[in-house]
Amino acid sequence: MTVTVFTKPRCPQCDATKRQLTKLGIPFETVDLTQNPSTLEQLQQAGFQQAPVVITPDNSWTGYRPDLIRELAKTSAAQAPAAAANTVEAHAVAA
Repeated sequence: MTVTVFTKPRCPQCDATKRQLTKLGIPFETVDLTQNPSTLEQLQQAGFQQAPVVITPDNSWTGYRPDLIRELAKTSAAQAPAAAANTVEAHAVAA
């Protein structure tokens, strides 16, 4: 699962979002919007008006949303056993 957090420096909501994702063991990529002005413009055109902007495979939101982060952690945990089973099956077929 790919999670991207678009942030800006000195942003308390951005920092809280990254802390919560890390605490719950959700891997994520960070994009600093001050270093990527074209990405900032694209996000604004898409209707996002505050940082952070979090993009997941199934959802997107702005601001610090602990409720959505917890939901993401549940989804991630539910997908982990299925991914592990697929890896085991792939190794068995290869052998």
